[in-house]
Amino acid sequence: MRIALAQINTTIGDFSGNSAKIIDYALRAKSAGVDVILFPELSICGYPPRDLVERPWFVERNYKTAEAIARETKGIGVVCGLVTPAHSGRGKSVMNSAALLRDGRIAFIQSKRLLPTYDVFDEMRNFAPAESQQLLCLGDQQIALTICEDAWNDKDFWDRQLYGIDPVEDLIGMGGQILLNISASPFYLHKRELRRDMLEAIATKYRAPVAFVNQVGGNDSLVFDGSSFALGPDGKLIAQAKSFEEDLVCFDTDSLHGDLHHQDESVEASAYSALVLGTRDYVRKCGFRQVVLGLSGGIDSALTACVAADALGPQNVIGVGMPGPYSSQGSIDDAAALAKNLGIRFETVPIGDIFDAYRKSLKPVFAGRGEDVTEENIQARIRGAIVMAMSNKLGALVLTTGNKSEIGVGYCTLYGDMCGGLAVISDVPKTLIYRLAQYVNMRSPVIPMSTIEKEPSAELRPGQKDSDSLPPYEVLDAILEDYVEENRSPEVIAAERGYDLALVRKVAHMVDVNEYKRQQAAPGLKISEKAFGFGRRYPIAAKTEM
Repeated sequence: MRIALAQINTTIGDFSGNSAKIIDYALRAKSAGVDVILFPELSICGYPPRDLVERPWFVERNYKTAEAIARETKGIGVVCGLVTPAHSGRGKSVMNSAALLRDGRIAFIQSKRLLPTYDVFDEMRNFAPAESQQLLCLGDQQIALTICEDAWNDKDFWDRQLYGIDPVEDLIGMGGQILLNISASPFYLHKRELRRDMLEAIATKYRAPVAFVNQVGGNDSLVFDGSSFALGPDGKLIAQAKSFEEDLVCFDTDSLHGDLHHQDESVEASAYSALVLGTRDYVRKCGFRQVVLGLSGGIDSALTACVAADALGPQNVIGVGMPGPYSSQGSIDDAAALAKNLGIRFETVPIGDIFDAYRKSLKPVFAGRGEDVTEENIQARIRGAIVMAMSNKLGALVLTTGNKSEIGVGYCTLYGDMCGGLAVISDVPKTLIYRLAQYVNMRSPVIPMSTIEKEPSAELRPGQKDSDSLPPYEVLDAILEDYVEENRSPEVIAAERGYDLALVRKVAHMVDVNEYKRQQAAPGLKISEKAFGFGRRYPIAAKTEM
């Protein structure tokens, strides 16, 4: 049997666009002699649809779309994801399902048994789990058809199982000869390696070929890398699709040979590609064409501008320099040089006079009080108002430029530098920012070296440096990784890292008390295992004793 894996970029709710892609890829595979083609999880309606599945017309339209695809793809078996009604009188009204479209009709439906409810997943909120699953007969092969999480509960791979059942074990036990898994598995750094290791363990355990097709593209904060593949019964790779772009690969279950497309697996290449893809899809799927961002001459705004230019084309990126009373000439020059190197539009809007007007207006109210962080934040909020004004006037989406290190400890200004529609690098720690800047310059030296080499500063008061308020970034990032991503206590972090306990507690306290800022931030692109946003749900009004 010849099988194709079609990793496509779907848009949630775009039934006509998604179905057109499915039909196009299916007909291409049919002309190449493919027997059955696999598409990702919920590929007809897009993933994740979230509460859209509560709208009856949405579910009905998605099912009718599946029927229409079946009529247009006769002569090849098509496995794709869709929402189906749950026929039980209890629980949720719909299920996350996979359908085999064959001979012009929906010939087989398999629904998902394991519904993840952790990190960014909340499928129990929307779907009913299948009570059982059946084998799919394709030709003379008995197929174990699973949907994403169904394959993530192997007791011999995981230290702790999340579920009491293992759909793969059950289906193979029924006589399944080949495991097919359709997925919408979001990207984070090293996730590709984890998937490969997990499915390789399943292939070798059951001595069965395994095929995995994954969604590609960005939907809100989530980035899907594709990276679809097939493995032989010995766990060896027999087919592989590209990462971070649509692709079609085929393999043969008899010869165990298939298409092998290149993937760049370095951390920097993966992270940068994810940011570019996530930015492009967020902007375009939200109906925008252009973006605008503040260019300070610092490394964060420089990297964000590079991502935007690669994602949307330099002609669709507008950089705004907004020098204030404490901006250095070097930073002003660096911002202009970056814009020139990237070929993006660059505007300069000085904020000095506006800042003076603020101070004059507030002087009677602030009488007897010296200048402090209030005046620093006023400058940031002036800049936020300027980029939002340009957004309104030009119809361009504002990109924020704060990194994970700053956002983690609240070293950012609400309604100031946090103001915007997409937080491109909000899941990128400062130390990785520097590595990505070097990666960008290895391809083409567009970021001025002075931007990379200068000591970080917000330049909101004379002689200000980030190190005045924060520990060195390599220390801060290590603490944040342990505290935010690994949930380690300050005592454990201090002991294992050899850091001062008081410092670790201070950083942890800064993380906790700034939750209110993060919950008002723009959506950010997730590239780590634990990003700030809807995958990390902490209360704002809380007292955390450590």
